[in-house]
Amino acid sequence: MNLHIIDLGIVILYLLVTIFIGNWVSKRASANIKSYFLGGNTLPWYFLGISNASGMFDIAGTMLLVYWLAVYGLKSIWIPWLWPVFNQIVLMVFLSAWLRRSNVMTGAEWIKTRFGDGRASNLSHIIVVIFAIVSVIGFLSYGFKGIGKFVAAFLPPLVSNPEYLATHPQVNVNLYALILMAITTFYVVKGGMFSVVITEVIQYGILTVASIAVGIIAISQISPDALNNVIPEGWKTMWFGRTTGLDWTTISSTASPKLHSFNDWIKTDGYELFGLFFVMMLFKGILVSAAGPAPNYDMQRILATKNPRDASRMSSLVSVVLNPTRYFMVAGLTIIALVNFDRLYTGSLTNPDFESILPEVLASYVPVGLLGFLLAGLIAAFMSNFAATVNAAPAYLVNDIYKRYVNPHASEKTYVRMSYAASLLIVVIGIAVGFLVTSINDVVLWITAALWGGYTAPNFLKWYWWRFNGYGYFWGMLSGIAAALLLPALNLELLQNWPLTENFSMNAFPLIFLISLAGSILGSLLTEKEDDETLKRFYRQVRPWGFWKPVEKMVLAEDPSFTPNRDFWRDMFNIVVGIIWQLSLMAFPVFLVIREWKQFYVAVTVMIVTTVILKFTWWNKLKD
Repeated sequence: MNLHIIDLGIVILYLLVTIFIGNWVSKRASANIKSYFLGGNTLPWYFLGISNASGMFDIAGTMLLVYWLAVYGLKSIWIPWLWPVFNQIVLMVFLSAWLRRSNVMTGAEWIKTRFGDGRASNLSHIIVVIFAIVSVIGFLSYGFKGIGKFVAAFLPPLVSNPEYLATHPQVNVNLYALILMAITTFYVVKGGMFSVVITEVIQYGILTVASIAVGIIAISQISPDALNNVIPEGWKTMWFGRTTGLDWTTISSTASPKLHSFNDWIKTDGYELFGLFFVMMLFKGILVSAAGPAPNYDMQRILATKNPRDASRMSSLVSVVLNPTRYFMVAGLTIIALVNFDRLYTGSLTNPDFESILPEVLASYVPVGLLGFLLAGLIAAFMSNFAATVNAAPAYLVNDIYKRYVNPHASEKTYVRMSYAASLLIVVIGIAVGFLVTSINDVVLWITAALWGGYTAPNFLKWYWWRFNGYGYFWGMLSGIAAALLLPALNLELLQNWPLTENFSMNAFPLIFLISLAGSILGSLLTEKEDDETLKRFYRQVRPWGFWKPVEKMVLAEDPSFTPNRDFWRDMFNIVVGIIWQLSLMAFPVFLVIREWKQFYVAVTVMIVTTVILKFTWWNKLKD
């Protein structure tokens, strides 16, 4: 498809403005390493919250959400628990405050707060850096694949030689991804955190307008009857039983026969036994959320806030800013795609490439001018996610490796210049891996299930168990990461099909988690506990609840005025209410677009009631 000159002009103008902003703020950002990576802890929590949400509003993820909503209907609202999305609720209720109280720059630096300065701490410190870099590279490859596929569908091919394209079909996809990554890398490298946050706030404004526009177009062009004719019974409900309960062979005879293949797609995804899939998501989600944020942009935004109270507020704002806007767009794109599926989808029915339908929907149903603005918004979504990721990773290389082990007495300018080099190195590696990736969904599943399986156990134990030590953390992380990297290579037949068919990553998560848990516990119990001073200092500073009784007794013996954290049950109540609140924020825009008014009003009512409850049980109780 060919992009109109007006739309192309709008996209180019947006890219030029982005480059200008990055260059404009670069002087402020490069003052010192803290300014570069954390904005000097001067940025308002609401800017950081909008920035964080904008970074999560990525184009590859949006294409996946459109696919899931189309195939699974409202049940797809549960599938992002794979990531898990409700980790934002756990963060806002208590973990963001705990993390911010550590007053460090990176997750690896936090290790010193928990495990002191000994050999075990150093080993744990190194393994966190390794994990951070591996996960960032995974996210960069995921973004690389998504944006290239999207942009190449609109812009004229950079390579048009048919013979070359026959042997290198992805060349234009990869070239466009390279160009956009280069532009984003420029303003991130130049401007650091200031540049990332400022551009992401602007990008969110563009995304909001684009989302509203898509939703309105869908509402005006797709009638409820037209949608009902192309969806099976149960598509409009969030609830499910043992299976999805969706039978795409029962749709209207006037609907596209291609939609019948959705039954096979569900089997291929490995989500057919949806009840079992949900239980595994819930099991995984609780553990991962309680472990705290992975060492990427989410953690960086928390550490960049002014104080623990602002950190909690920032995490709450992410759900408010991200979910309604994103799902309004996703719902609009989905219903247009479903009603016009026969004409718009030209990919394989046995090996689905549903991500390719998004450009077709936009090109066919969005008018000139608005399309350019919308494309700028979706490109902004990619750039936000990419920028946030790129800004997070070098902090580990520079602050936690170069500054700590190589050149601890260098000038701030030297550290900033090394940050430039580290950013470029991470981007190059991420791009190289992106060339090897064949499926966005495969990358998502590996990151959220397999890799997180290796992360979860030691990072869960570090918060809640006093006896857990640096050696336990090191061996838990090492065994988990090794299992996450090796098990896919082994391609074990059992894990391919049990308990979920054709869902290796989810099947592998419990095994990887148990391997990591064994490494964590054995590593701790076979070595000495952390010294009392380190444990007492951490307990006083972070004030966690959990299994800390021996340390609590020592602290109270020295300081009877110290008040231990007794908020466990209130925090658990707020998490349950918060998850319901978050689901309502995701559901009401979908019900609005498909015009299911009864369910829309229920979702809005739930949202209002849960907001009021959280105001009194959580917001009013926040403290530093």
